[in-house]
Amino acid sequence: MTCTARFSRAPLAAALLAAALAAPLPAWAATAPGSGVAWVTAAADADIERAYAQARAEKKPLLLYWGAKWCPPCNQLKATLFNRADFIDRSKSFVAVHVDGDLPGAQQLGARFKVRGYPTMILLKPDGSEITRLPGEVDAPQVLRVLQLGLAGGRPVKAVLADARAGKPVSGPEWRMLAYYGWDIDEAQLVAASERPALLAQLSRACPPAEREAATRLLLKALAESDDGKGIKPDAALRAQVTKLLADPRATRAQMDVVVNAAPDITKALAPAPGPDRQAIAAAFDSALQTLEADASLSRADRLGALTSRVALARIDQPEKTLRPTLPDALLQRLKAHVARDDQQISDSYERQAVITSGAYALGLAGLWADSDALLKANLARSHSPYYLMSQLGGNARKQGEADEALRWYGLAFDKSEGPATRLQWGASYLGALVDLAPQDAPRIEQVARTLFSEAGKDAAAFHERSARSLQRVADKLAGWNANGQQAAVLQRLHDGQNGQPGLAALCGRLDAVDAQRATCEAIARALLKKPAAAG
Repeated sequence: MTCTARFSRAPLAAALLAAALAAPLPAWAATAPGSGVAWVTAAADADIERAYAQARAEKKPLLLYWGAKWCPPCNQLKATLFNRADFIDRSKSFVAVHVDGDLPGAQQLGARFKVRGYPTMILLKPDGSEITRLPGEVDAPQVLRVLQLGLAGGRPVKAVLADARAGKPVSGPEWRMLAYYGWDIDEAQLVAASERPALLAQLSRACPPAEREAATRLLLKALAESDDGKGIKPDAALRAQVTKLLADPRATRAQMDVVVNAAPDITKALAPAPGPDRQAIAAAFDSALQTLEADASLSRADRLGALTSRVALARIDQPEKTLRPTLPDALLQRLKAHVARDDQQISDSYERQAVITSGAYALGLAGLWADSDALLKANLARSHSPYYLMSQLGGNARKQGEADEALRWYGLAFDKSEGPATRLQWGASYLGALVDLAPQDAPRIEQVARTLFSEAGKDAAAFHERSARSLQRVADKLAGWNANGQQAAVLQRLHDGQNGQPGLAALCGRLDAVDAQRATCEAIARALLKKPAAAG
Protein backbone atom coordinates (compact mmCIF):
# COMPACT_ATOMS: atom_id res chain seq x y z
CA MET A 1 0.00 0.00 0.00
CA THR A 2 -3.24 1.37 -4.50
CA CYS A 3 -4.65 5.65 -9.58
CA THR A 4 -6.27 8.25 -14.83
CA ALA A 5 -7.90 9.40 -18.69
CA ARG A 6 -9.89 9.81 -22.95
CA PHE A 7 -9.63 12.57 -25.46
CA SER A 8 -6.41 14.31 -24.42
CA ARG A 9 -6.09 17.35 -26.66
CA ALA A 10 -2.49 18.41 -27.26
CA PRO A 11 -3.06 22.14 -26.48
CA LEU A 12 -4.72 21.30 -23.17
CA ALA A 13 -1.98 18.85 -22.23
CA ALA A 14 0.69 21.39 -23.14
CA ALA A 15 -1.02 24.09 -21.13
CA LEU A 16 -1.32 21.83 -18.09
CA LEU A 17 2.32 20.85 -18.36
CA ALA A 18 3.44 24.47 -18.72
CA ALA A 19 1.40 25.41 -15.66
CA ALA A 20 2.91 22.59 -13.66
CA LEU A 21 6.41 23.69 -14.63
CA ALA A 22 5.81 27.36 -13.95
CA ALA A 23 3.83 27.15 -10.74
CA PRO A 24 5.63 27.03 -7.38
CA LEU A 25 5.19 23.97 -5.27
CA PRO A 26 1.93 24.23 -3.33
CA ALA A 27 2.12 25.16 0.31
CA TRP A 28 1.41 22.11 2.42
CA ALA A 29 0.08 22.08 5.94
CA ALA A 30 -0.79 18.90 7.76
CA THR A 31 -4.11 18.71 9.55
CA ALA A 32 -4.65 16.70 12.71
CA PRO A 33 -6.22 13.27 12.04
CA GLY A 34 -9.06 13.89 14.47
CA SER A 35 -10.28 16.48 16.92
CA GLY A 36 -10.30 15.67 20.62
CA VAL A 37 -6.93 13.89 20.55
CA ALA A 38 -3.82 15.85 21.54
CA TRP A 39 -1.87 14.92 18.40
CA VAL A 40 1.79 15.89 18.25
CA THR A 41 2.76 16.63 14.64
CA ALA A 42 6.20 15.27 13.77
CA ALA A 43 8.20 16.11 10.67
CA ALA A 44 11.78 15.61 11.87
CA ASP A 45 13.86 13.60 14.32
CA ALA A 46 13.78 16.51 16.79
CA ASP A 47 9.97 16.32 16.90
CA ILE A 48 10.14 12.60 17.65
CA GLU A 49 12.71 13.11 20.40
CA ARG A 50 10.46 15.71 22.04
CA ALA A 51 7.56 13.24 21.87
CA TYR A 52 9.72 10.55 23.47
CA ALA A 53 10.74 12.99 26.20
CA GLN A 54 7.06 13.73 26.86
CA ALA A 55 6.30 10.00 26.95
CA ARG A 56 9.09 9.38 29.46
CA ALA A 57 8.02 12.30 31.63
CA GLU A 58 4.40 11.14 31.65
CA LYS A 59 5.33 7.43 31.84
CA LYS A 60 3.23 6.64 28.78
CA PRO A 61 3.80 4.73 25.55
CA LEU A 62 3.76 6.53 22.23
CA LEU A 63 1.35 5.84 19.34
CA LEU A 64 2.75 6.87 15.97
CA TYR A 65 0.30 7.29 13.09
CA TRP A 66 1.77 7.61 9.58
CA GLY A 67 -0.66 8.67 6.87
CA ALA A 68 -1.52 11.01 4.02
CA LYS A 69 -4.38 13.38 3.23
CA TRP A 70 -5.52 11.54 0.07
CA CYS A 71 -5.20 7.94 1.33
CA PRO A 72 -8.65 6.24 1.50
CA PRO A 73 -7.78 3.83 4.34
CA CYS A 74 -6.33 6.77 6.30
CA ASN A 75 -9.57 8.65 5.80
CA GLN A 76 -11.44 5.57 6.95
CA LEU A 77 -9.51 5.66 10.23
CA LYS A 78 -10.33 9.34 10.62
CA ALA A 79 -14.01 8.65 10.00
CA THR A 80 -14.41 5.58 12.20
CA LEU A 81 -11.63 5.43 14.84
CA PHE A 82 -9.93 8.72 15.61
CA ASN A 83 -13.25 10.51 16.17
CA ARG A 84 -14.68 7.93 18.58
CA ALA A 85 -15.24 9.05 22.17
CA ASP A 86 -13.63 5.87 23.52
CA PHE A 87 -10.53 6.34 21.35
CA ILE A 88 -10.29 9.98 22.42
CA ASP A 89 -10.57 8.92 26.04
CA ARG A 90 -8.02 6.11 25.54
CA SER A 91 -5.60 8.60 23.92
CA LYS A 92 -4.98 10.07 27.36
CA SER A 93 -3.01 6.88 28.04
CA PHE A 94 -0.43 7.51 25.32
CA VAL A 95 1.36 10.29 23.46
CA ALA A 96 -0.28 10.51 20.02
CA VAL A 97 2.14 11.39 17.22
CA HIS A 98 0.98 12.20 13.69
CA VAL A 99 3.41 11.99 10.78
CA ASP A 100 1.96 13.32 7.51
CA GLY A 101 3.92 11.78 4.67
CA ASP A 102 4.07 15.12 2.84
CA LEU A 103 5.65 17.16 5.61
CA PRO A 104 9.35 18.06 5.24
CA GLY A 105 11.42 15.27 6.75
CA ALA A 106 8.47 12.88 7.00
CA GLN A 107 9.92 10.42 4.51
CA GLN A 108 13.12 10.36 6.53
CA LEU A 109 11.04 9.45 9.56
CA GLY A 110 9.48 6.72 7.43
CA ALA A 111 12.96 5.27 6.93
CA ARG A 112 13.67 5.57 10.65
CA PHE A 113 10.56 3.67 11.69
CA LYS A 114 10.58 1.34 8.67
CA VAL A 115 7.11 2.28 7.53
CA ARG A 116 6.04 2.40 3.90
CA GLY A 117 2.34 1.88 3.53
CA TYR A 118 -0.27 4.43 4.51
CA PRO A 119 -1.74 4.07 7.05
CA THR A 120 0.61 2.57 9.63
CA MET A 121 0.09 2.74 13.40
CA ILE A 122 2.92 1.72 15.75
CA LEU A 123 2.78 1.53 19.53
CA LEU A 124 6.20 2.26 21.04
CA LYS A 125 7.72 2.34 24.50
CA PRO A 126 9.19 5.65 25.72
CA ASP A 127 12.67 4.23 25.04
CA GLY A 128 11.78 3.78 21.35
CA SER A 129 11.36 0.00 21.35
CA GLU A 130 8.38 -1.21 19.35
CA ILE A 131 5.50 -2.89 21.18
CA THR A 132 3.29 -3.71 18.20
CA ARG A 133 1.90 -2.54 14.87
CA LEU A 134 -1.85 -2.08 14.90
CA PRO A 135 -3.99 -3.56 12.12
CA GLY A 136 -5.76 -0.63 10.47
CA GLU A 137 -8.00 -2.89 8.41
CA VAL A 138 -10.06 -4.25 11.32
CA ASP A 139 -13.11 -2.36 12.54
CA ALA A 140 -12.67 0.38 15.14
CA PRO A 141 -13.79 -1.57 18.24
CA GLN A 142 -11.31 -4.33 17.43
CA VAL A 143 -8.49 -1.79 16.94
CA LEU A 144 -9.26 -0.45 20.39
CA ARG A 145 -9.11 -3.95 21.88
CA VAL A 146 -5.74 -4.59 20.25
CA LEU A 147 -4.50 -1.19 21.39
CA GLN A 148 -5.52 -2.04 24.94
CA LEU A 149 -3.47 -5.24 24.78
CA GLY A 150 -0.41 -3.15 24.03
CA LEU A 151 -1.24 -0.52 26.64
CA ALA A 152 -1.68 -3.17 29.34
CA GLY A 153 2.06 -3.43 29.83
CA GLY A 154 2.55 -6.44 27.61
CA ARG A 155 5.87 -7.47 26.12
CA PRO A 156 6.96 -6.29 22.67
CA VAL A 157 5.47 -8.53 19.99
CA LYS A 158 8.98 -9.42 18.77
CA ALA A 159 9.76 -11.08 22.11
CA VAL A 160 6.37 -12.78 22.17
CA LEU A 161 6.94 -14.18 18.69
CA ALA A 162 10.38 -15.51 19.63
CA ASP A 163 8.88 -17.42 22.56
CA ALA A 164 5.98 -18.74 20.50
CA ARG A 165 8.35 -20.05 17.83
CA ALA A 166 10.54 -21.66 20.49
CA GLY A 167 7.59 -23.39 22.18
CA LYS A 168 7.93 -21.31 25.37
CA PRO A 169 4.92 -20.17 27.41
CA VAL A 170 2.83 -17.43 25.79
CA SER A 171 -0.21 -15.96 27.53
CA GLY A 172 -3.68 -15.70 26.01
CA PRO A 173 -3.47 -11.91 25.52
CA GLU A 174 -0.09 -12.38 23.86
CA TRP A 175 -1.55 -14.90 21.41
CA ARG A 176 -4.23 -12.35 20.58
CA MET A 177 -1.55 -9.71 20.09
CA LEU A 178 0.21 -11.99 17.60
CA ALA A 179 -3.02 -12.76 15.79
CA TYR A 180 -3.98 -9.10 15.46
CA TYR A 181 -0.50 -7.81 14.70
CA GLY A 182 -0.30 -5.66 11.56
CA TRP A 183 1.39 -8.35 9.49
CA ASP A 184 0.62 -6.51 6.24
CA ILE A 185 2.65 -3.50 7.42
CA ASP A 186 5.41 -5.44 9.14
CA GLU A 187 8.08 -4.39 6.61
CA ALA A 188 10.24 -7.37 7.65
CA GLN A 189 10.41 -6.22 11.28
CA LEU A 190 9.49 -9.69 12.49
CA VAL A 191 9.80 -11.89 9.42
CA ALA A 192 10.54 -11.63 5.71
CA ALA A 193 7.42 -11.43 3.58
CA SER A 194 8.34 -14.66 1.78
CA GLU A 195 8.40 -16.52 5.11
CA ARG A 196 5.17 -15.05 6.48
CA PRO A 197 2.64 -17.62 5.18
CA ALA A 198 4.51 -20.54 6.73
CA LEU A 199 5.02 -18.63 9.99
CA LEU A 200 1.34 -17.75 10.30
CA ALA A 201 0.40 -21.38 9.66
CA GLN A 202 2.88 -22.52 12.30
CA LEU A 203 1.48 -20.06 14.84
CA SER A 204 -2.08 -21.14 14.09
CA ARG A 205 -1.18 -24.75 14.85
CA ALA A 206 0.66 -23.80 18.05
CA CYS A 207 -2.12 -21.60 19.39
CA PRO A 208 -3.79 -23.25 22.44
CA PRO A 209 -7.42 -24.44 22.22
CA ALA A 210 -8.54 -21.70 24.61
CA GLU A 211 -7.52 -19.08 22.04
CA ARG A 212 -9.71 -20.33 19.19
CA GLU A 213 -10.33 -16.85 17.77
CA ALA A 214 -6.60 -16.11 17.57
CA ALA A 215 -5.91 -19.51 15.99
CA THR A 216 -8.68 -18.97 13.43
CA ARG A 217 -7.39 -15.53 12.48
CA LEU A 218 -3.83 -16.81 12.05
CA LEU A 219 -5.14 -19.66 9.89
CA LEU A 220 -7.15 -17.32 7.65
CA LYS A 221 -4.23 -14.90 7.34
CA ALA A 222 -1.96 -17.79 6.39
CA LEU A 223 -4.43 -18.98 3.75
CA ALA A 224 -4.73 -15.47 2.35
CA GLU A 225 -0.99 -15.51 1.65
CA SER A 226 -0.65 -19.17 0.65
CA ASP A 227 -0.50 -18.71 -3.11
CA ASP A 228 2.24 -20.19 -5.32
CA GLY A 229 2.66 -23.19 -3.05
CA LYS A 230 3.56 -21.13 0.03
CA GLY A 231 2.11 -21.65 3.49
CA ILE A 232 -0.74 -24.11 3.93
CA LYS A 233 -1.44 -26.94 1.51
CA PRO A 234 -5.21 -27.40 1.06
CA ASP A 235 -7.11 -30.61 1.63
CA ALA A 236 -10.73 -31.66 2.17
CA ALA A 237 -10.48 -31.34 5.96
CA LEU A 238 -9.22 -27.76 5.71
CA ARG A 239 -11.94 -26.85 3.24
CA ALA A 240 -14.54 -28.29 5.60
CA GLN A 241 -13.06 -26.35 8.52
CA VAL A 242 -13.26 -23.03 6.70
CA THR A 243 -16.74 -23.79 5.34
CA LYS A 244 -17.94 -24.47 8.91
CA LEU A 245 -16.41 -21.20 10.05
CA LEU A 246 -18.16 -19.25 7.30
CA ALA A 247 -21.51 -20.74 8.33
CA ASP A 248 -21.12 -19.26 11.82
CA PRO A 249 -22.20 -15.57 11.79
CA ARG A 250 -20.48 -14.83 15.09
CA ALA A 251 -17.18 -16.31 13.95
CA THR A 252 -17.23 -14.52 10.59
CA ARG A 253 -18.10 -11.23 12.32
CA ALA A 254 -15.08 -11.67 14.58
CA GLN A 255 -12.88 -12.21 11.49
CA MET A 256 -14.72 -9.65 9.39
CA ASP A 257 -11.71 -7.90 7.88
CA VAL A 258 -10.04 -11.11 6.66
CA VAL A 259 -13.30 -12.53 5.33
CA VAL A 260 -14.08 -9.29 3.48
CA ASN A 261 -10.61 -8.48 2.18
CA ALA A 262 -9.27 -11.94 1.41
CA ALA A 263 -12.27 -14.00 0.26
CA PRO A 264 -11.01 -14.51 -3.33
CA ASP A 265 -7.44 -15.26 -2.19
CA ILE A 266 -8.54 -17.77 0.43
CA THR A 267 -10.92 -19.40 -2.05
CA LYS A 268 -8.09 -19.88 -4.53
CA ALA A 269 -5.77 -21.15 -1.81
CA LEU A 270 -8.31 -23.77 -0.72
CA ALA A 271 -9.30 -24.71 -4.28
CA PRO A 272 -6.48 -23.77 -6.69
CA ALA A 273 -8.34 -24.98 -9.78
CA PRO A 274 -11.86 -24.17 -11.00
CA GLY A 275 -14.36 -26.88 -10.19
CA PRO A 276 -16.84 -28.11 -7.55
CA ASP A 277 -14.50 -27.48 -4.59
CA ARG A 278 -13.94 -23.86 -5.61
CA GLN A 279 -17.64 -23.33 -6.27
CA ALA A 280 -18.52 -24.67 -2.82
CA ILE A 281 -15.99 -22.45 -1.05
CA ALA A 282 -17.06 -19.40 -3.07
CA ALA A 283 -20.71 -20.07 -2.23
CA ALA A 284 -19.88 -20.31 1.47
CA PHE A 285 -18.00 -17.02 1.33
CA ASP A 286 -20.79 -15.38 -0.62
CA SER A 287 -23.33 -16.31 2.03
CA ALA A 288 -21.12 -14.97 4.82
CA LEU A 289 -20.42 -11.79 2.87
CA GLN A 290 -24.13 -11.16 2.37
CA THR A 291 -24.58 -11.29 6.13
CA LEU A 292 -21.69 -8.88 6.68
CA GLU A 293 -22.98 -6.54 3.98
CA ALA A 294 -26.26 -6.28 5.90
CA ASP A 295 -24.59 -5.84 9.31
CA ALA A 296 -25.47 -2.32 10.48
CA SER A 297 -22.76 -2.47 13.16
CA LEU A 298 -20.11 -2.30 10.44
CA SER A 299 -18.96 0.87 8.74
CA ARG A 300 -20.16 1.77 5.26
CA ALA A 301 -16.68 1.01 3.93
CA ASP A 302 -16.70 -2.50 5.41
CA ARG A 303 -20.22 -3.25 4.16
CA LEU A 304 -19.26 -2.05 0.70
CA GLY A 305 -16.10 -4.16 0.94
CA ALA A 306 -18.22 -7.23 1.58
CA LEU A 307 -20.25 -6.52 -1.56
CA THR A 308 -17.09 -5.86 -3.57
CA SER A 309 -15.73 -9.25 -2.52
CA ARG A 310 -18.96 -10.84 -3.70
CA VAL A 311 -18.32 -9.29 -7.12
CA ALA A 312 -14.73 -10.56 -7.09
CA LEU A 313 -15.91 -14.07 -6.22
CA ALA A 314 -18.58 -14.00 -8.93
CA ARG A 315 -15.91 -13.37 -11.56
CA ILE A 316 -13.21 -15.56 -10.00
CA ASP A 317 -13.10 -18.05 -12.91
CA GLN A 318 -13.12 -15.39 -15.64
CA PRO A 319 -9.85 -13.93 -16.98
CA GLU A 320 -8.46 -11.35 -14.60
CA LYS A 321 -8.39 -8.56 -17.21
CA THR A 322 -11.94 -9.13 -18.42
CA LEU A 323 -13.41 -5.64 -18.79
CA ARG A 324 -17.06 -6.66 -18.71
CA PRO A 325 -17.40 -9.90 -16.78
CA THR A 326 -20.53 -12.00 -16.92
CA LEU A 327 -22.24 -11.44 -13.57
CA PRO A 328 -25.75 -12.04 -12.21
CA ASP A 329 -27.97 -9.09 -12.97
CA ALA A 330 -29.29 -9.09 -9.41
CA LEU A 331 -25.72 -8.61 -8.11
CA LEU A 332 -25.09 -5.73 -10.51
CA GLN A 333 -28.29 -3.99 -9.51
CA ARG A 334 -27.51 -4.50 -5.84
CA LEU A 335 -24.07 -2.96 -6.31
CA LYS A 336 -25.42 0.06 -8.18
CA ALA A 337 -28.08 0.67 -5.54
CA HIS A 338 -25.62 0.24 -2.67
CA VAL A 339 -23.11 2.71 -4.09
CA ALA A 340 -25.81 5.22 -4.97
CA ARG A 341 -27.17 5.03 -1.42
CA ASP A 342 -23.72 5.61 0.07
CA ASP A 343 -23.14 8.55 -2.24
CA GLN A 344 -26.42 10.10 -1.17
CA GLN A 345 -26.09 9.50 2.57
CA ILE A 346 -22.44 10.26 3.36
CA SER A 347 -21.88 13.69 4.87
CA ASP A 348 -18.42 13.28 6.41
CA SER A 349 -15.59 14.27 4.02
CA TYR A 350 -13.21 11.64 5.39
CA GLU A 351 -15.76 8.87 4.94
CA ARG A 352 -16.56 10.14 1.45
CA GLN A 353 -12.92 9.88 0.39
CA ALA A 354 -12.77 6.31 1.67
CA VAL A 355 -16.11 4.98 0.46
CA ILE A 356 -16.62 6.71 -2.89
CA THR A 357 -13.21 5.68 -4.20
CA SER A 358 -13.96 2.10 -3.13
CA GLY A 359 -17.38 2.28 -4.75
CA ALA A 360 -15.87 3.44 -8.03
CA TYR A 361 -13.41 0.54 -7.90
CA ALA A 362 -16.23 -1.95 -7.24
CA LEU A 363 -18.27 -0.63 -10.17
CA GLY A 364 -15.26 -1.01 -12.45
CA LEU A 365 -14.61 -4.52 -11.16
CA ALA A 366 -18.19 -5.36 -12.14
CA GLY A 367 -17.68 -3.90 -15.62
CA LEU A 368 -19.92 -0.89 -14.91
CA TRP A 369 -17.39 1.59 -16.25
CA ALA A 370 -19.83 4.36 -17.12
CA ASP A 371 -21.25 4.22 -13.59
CA SER A 372 -17.76 4.27 -12.10
CA ASP A 373 -16.75 7.30 -14.17
CA ALA A 374 -19.98 9.14 -13.38
CA LEU A 375 -19.53 8.55 -9.63
CA LEU A 376 -15.96 9.85 -9.66
CA LYS A 377 -16.75 12.90 -11.77
CA ALA A 378 -19.72 13.81 -9.58
CA ASN A 379 -17.47 13.71 -6.52
CA LEU A 380 -14.49 15.68 -7.82
CA ALA A 381 -15.80 18.93 -6.36
CA ARG A 382 -16.71 17.23 -3.07
CA SER A 383 -13.33 15.59 -2.44
CA HIS A 384 -10.58 17.23 -0.41
CA SER A 385 -8.11 15.28 -2.59
CA PRO A 386 -9.69 15.26 -6.07
CA TYR A 387 -6.42 14.22 -7.69
CA TYR A 388 -6.93 10.73 -6.24
CA LEU A 389 -10.27 10.47 -8.05
CA MET A 390 -8.69 11.88 -11.22
CA SER A 391 -6.13 9.10 -11.11
CA GLN A 392 -8.93 6.55 -10.83
CA LEU A 393 -10.62 8.10 -13.85
CA GLY A 394 -7.37 7.73 -15.71
CA GLY A 395 -7.09 4.12 -14.62
CA ASN A 396 -10.62 3.43 -15.84
CA ALA A 397 -9.85 4.94 -19.22
CA ARG A 398 -6.56 3.08 -19.52
CA LYS A 399 -8.14 -0.28 -18.82
CA GLN A 400 -10.66 0.40 -21.58
CA GLY A 401 -7.94 1.27 -24.09
CA GLU A 402 -8.69 5.01 -24.16
CA ALA A 403 -5.10 6.25 -24.11
CA ASP A 404 -5.70 9.95 -24.75
CA GLU A 405 -8.35 10.21 -22.07
CA ALA A 406 -6.15 8.31 -19.64
CA LEU A 407 -3.27 10.72 -20.18
CA ARG A 408 -5.58 13.70 -19.82
CA TRP A 409 -6.70 12.55 -16.39
CA TYR A 410 -3.22 11.50 -15.29
CA GLY A 411 -1.94 14.95 -16.29
CA LEU A 412 -4.74 16.69 -14.40
CA ALA A 413 -4.12 14.51 -11.34
CA PHE A 414 -0.42 15.41 -11.31
CA ASP A 415 -1.22 19.08 -11.82
CA LYS A 416 -3.67 19.16 -8.90
CA SER A 417 -1.69 16.95 -6.51
CA GLU A 418 -0.37 18.52 -3.33
CA GLY A 419 2.61 17.85 -1.10
CA PRO A 420 6.17 16.90 -2.13
CA ALA A 421 5.93 13.13 -1.63
CA THR A 422 2.48 12.98 -3.22
CA ARG A 423 3.56 15.03 -6.23
CA LEU A 424 6.51 12.73 -6.86
CA GLN A 425 4.22 9.70 -6.57
CA TRP A 426 1.56 11.13 -8.87
CA GLY A 427 4.17 12.47 -11.28
CA ALA A 428 5.81 9.05 -11.48
CA SER A 429 2.44 7.54 -12.36
CA TYR A 430 1.87 10.18 -15.05
CA LEU A 431 5.30 9.63 -16.56
CA GLY A 432 4.82 5.86 -16.50
CA ALA A 433 1.54 6.25 -18.37
CA LEU A 434 3.19 8.54 -20.92
CA VAL A 435 5.94 6.03 -21.60
CA ASP A 436 3.41 3.21 -21.95
CA LEU A 437 0.71 5.03 -23.91
CA ALA A 438 2.57 7.76 -25.84
CA PRO A 439 6.21 6.63 -26.12
CA GLN A 440 6.61 8.74 -29.26
CA ASP A 441 5.97 11.96 -27.31
CA ALA A 442 9.59 12.44 -26.25
CA PRO A 443 9.28 16.21 -25.53
CA ARG A 444 6.44 15.73 -23.06
CA ILE A 445 8.13 12.74 -21.40
CA GLU A 446 11.35 14.74 -21.00
CA GLN A 447 9.52 17.76 -19.58
CA VAL A 448 7.60 15.72 -17.01
CA ALA A 449 10.79 13.92 -15.93
CA ARG A 450 12.61 17.25 -15.66
CA THR A 451 9.79 18.66 -13.54
CA LEU A 452 9.99 15.70 -11.18
CA PHE A 453 13.75 15.96 -10.77
CA SER A 454 13.43 19.72 -10.23
CA GLU A 455 10.80 19.24 -7.53
CA ALA A 456 12.92 16.52 -5.91
CA GLY A 457 15.73 19.06 -5.70
CA LYS A 458 13.51 21.31 -3.57
CA ASP A 459 12.56 18.53 -1.15
CA ALA A 460 15.10 17.78 1.56
CA ALA A 461 13.72 14.24 1.97
CA ALA A 462 13.19 13.34 -1.69
CA PHE A 463 15.53 10.35 -1.60
CA HIS A 464 13.95 8.67 1.40
CA GLU A 465 11.26 5.96 1.40
CA ARG A 466 8.16 6.58 -0.79
CA SER A 467 9.68 9.56 -2.56
CA ALA A 468 12.84 7.63 -3.37
CA ARG A 469 10.78 4.74 -4.70
CA SER A 470 8.80 7.13 -6.90
CA LEU A 471 12.01 8.53 -8.37
CA GLN A 472 13.41 5.04 -8.83
CA ARG A 473 10.28 4.12 -10.80
CA VAL A 474 10.83 7.17 -12.99
CA ALA A 475 14.43 6.22 -13.72
CA ASP A 476 13.58 2.59 -14.41
CA LYS A 477 10.70 3.57 -16.68
CA LEU A 478 12.90 5.96 -18.65
CA ALA A 479 15.65 3.36 -18.95
CA GLY A 480 13.12 0.89 -20.34
CA TRP A 481 11.86 3.54 -22.76
CA ASN A 482 15.45 3.75 -24.00
CA ALA A 483 15.77 0.00 -24.47
CA ASN A 484 16.67 0.43 -28.14
CA GLY A 485 19.03 3.34 -27.42
CA GLN A 486 16.97 5.85 -29.41
CA GLN A 487 16.29 8.06 -26.37
CA ALA A 488 19.89 8.13 -25.10
CA ALA A 489 20.25 11.88 -25.75
CA VAL A 490 17.11 12.65 -23.71
CA LEU A 491 18.28 10.59 -20.76
CA GLN A 492 21.75 12.13 -20.92
CA ARG A 493 20.23 15.61 -20.73
CA LEU A 494 18.11 14.60 -17.77
CA HIS A 495 21.20 13.23 -16.09
CA ASP A 496 23.56 16.10 -16.90
CA GLY A 497 21.21 19.07 -17.09
CA GLN A 498 20.59 21.56 -19.91
CA ASN A 499 20.39 25.33 -20.42
CA GLY A 500 21.28 26.13 -16.84
CA GLN A 501 18.82 23.61 -15.40
CA PRO A 502 20.59 21.08 -13.19
CA GLY A 503 20.24 17.42 -13.99
CA LEU A 504 19.89 14.52 -11.62
CA ALA A 505 23.66 14.18 -11.21
CA ALA A 506 23.90 17.74 -9.92
CA LEU A 507 21.09 17.11 -7.45
CA CYS A 508 22.99 14.12 -6.10
CA GLY A 509 26.14 16.23 -5.83
CA ARG A 510 24.36 18.72 -3.59
CA LEU A 511 23.67 16.07 -0.99
CA ASP A 512 26.15 15.60 1.83
CA ALA A 513 28.48 12.68 1.24
CA VAL A 514 27.53 11.17 4.61
CA ASP A 515 23.80 11.51 3.94
CA ALA A 516 22.30 8.13 3.03
CA GLN A 517 20.19 9.95 0.46
CA ARG A 518 23.26 10.63 -1.68
CA ALA A 519 23.92 6.95 -2.30
CA THR A 520 20.24 6.44 -3.11
CA CYS A 521 20.26 9.39 -5.50
CA GLU A 522 23.41 8.18 -7.25
CA ALA A 523 21.93 4.69 -7.65
CA ILE A 524 18.83 6.22 -9.27
CA ALA A 525 21.07 8.32 -11.56
CA ARG A 526 22.93 5.19 -12.62
CA ALA A 527 19.63 3.43 -13.33
CA LEU A 528 18.63 6.35 -15.53
CA LEU A 529 21.65 5.75 -17.77
CA LYS A 530 21.47 1.98 -17.72
CA LYS A 531 22.77 0.73 -21.05
CA PRO A 532 20.28 -1.08 -23.28
CA ALA A 533 20.81 -4.82 -23.44
CA ALA A 534 22.64 -5.93 -26.55
CA ALA A 535 20.50 -7.75 -29.08
CA GLY A 536 21.10 -11.48 -28.97
